Amino acid sequence: MKALVLSGGSGTRLRPFSYSMPKQLIPIANKPVLEHVLTSIRDLGVTDVGIVVGNQLRAISAALGDGSDLGVRITYIPQDEPLGLAHCVAIARDFLGDDDFVMYLGDNMLPDGVADVAAEFRARRPAAQVVVHKVPDPQAFGVAEVAVDGSVLRLVEKPARPRSDLALVGVYFFTPAIHRAVAAIAPSARGELEITDAIQWLVARGETVRASEYSGYWKDTGQVEDVLDCNRELLRTLTRSVAADVDEASEITGPVVVESGARVVRSRIEGPAIIGAGTLVEDSHVGPHTSVGSDCVLRDTRLDDSIVLDGASLVRVRGLYGSVIGRSAAIATVPAPETAPETAPAESTAGTPATSRHRLVVGDHTRIEVAA
Repeated sequence: MKALVLSGGSGTRLRPFSYSMPKQLIPIANKPVLEHVLTSIRDLGVTDVGIVVGNQLRAISAALGDGSDLGVRITYIPQDEPLGLAHCVAIARDFLGDDDFVMYLGDNMLPDGVADVAAEFRARRPAAQVVVHKVPDPQAFGVAEVAVDGSVLRLVEKPARPRSDLALVGVYFFTPAIHRAVAAIAPSARGELEITDAIQWLVARGETVRASEYSGYWKDTGQVEDVLDCNRELLRTLTRSVAADVDEASEITGPVVVESGARVVRSRIEGPAIIGAGTLVEDSHVGPHTSVGSDCVLRDTRLDDSIVLDGASLVRVRGLYGSVIGRSAAIATVPAPETAPETAPAESTAGTPATSRHRLVVGDHTRIEVAA
């Protein structure tokens, strides 16, 4: 069996980060989403992986290389423009050959894995097997109508009146029968070759198509809130590991990972949290559900429930929460300029807390100065 990972798309919902990096490289628990995806695929015993990429080939290949560090072998498959999931199957035809394959959306996180689904597919070998998950808003997804025995009766892409709450989560298992289906369908109203149409083509011709319900944690990391939620989920599984310089004035509690080369000085870190290699945490408080990347500087700062990407610096920034700080961004609180007192202020500031709470979503290489 081979794997086909789809990593094209512009990632408009994840701006500003997708302006400067592929959305599939956004870090979750200090690892790119694509790295988590490839690890899940490797755990299925699949090591021959094709990755469909758009105009971000250079960034993705720089991050993943040939895949050897992750125990897989990667073939990059360029896609000039995103024309649908079934189009990705079509352009990967030479790579896939006549092998069975698993197709995996590159921005999906299923940390519990789909090993049981893969085992069922290998044992039964239906023409296609889809992974589904119950959702409260099926209108936003491809939806499967499934019989009691697990066979798929009908697939509809984003139905106005869904007859099922079982959404396709972006993991599919196929035999080579899918290639006939992809060749037979026409573009949808939005101009794309829909994988749901291809699978429905198989169903309509009496081919066996099955569905397996995934009941674990699933998240499409397409928006900032989804990324933060997924980060919280993965950090819950941390095992404490402190391989860095932590001075006696510092306190580390709970499941915290401090990577080699980091330094913690006169600071408190509460798990679950990760501090990346080469990062300095000084006179700061890092609260739960926080990931700090490599080579960052946190000085006189307090933050929790946040993600700080590689190379960022936070100086005298207190009360930061629910934030995502881009690569090499610099945020600092600076003294307010001296101004003459107003004789009649527009509104009173009485009762304002000395330390306010701030939520920031800041792209790569951004500089922000906050008045004290």
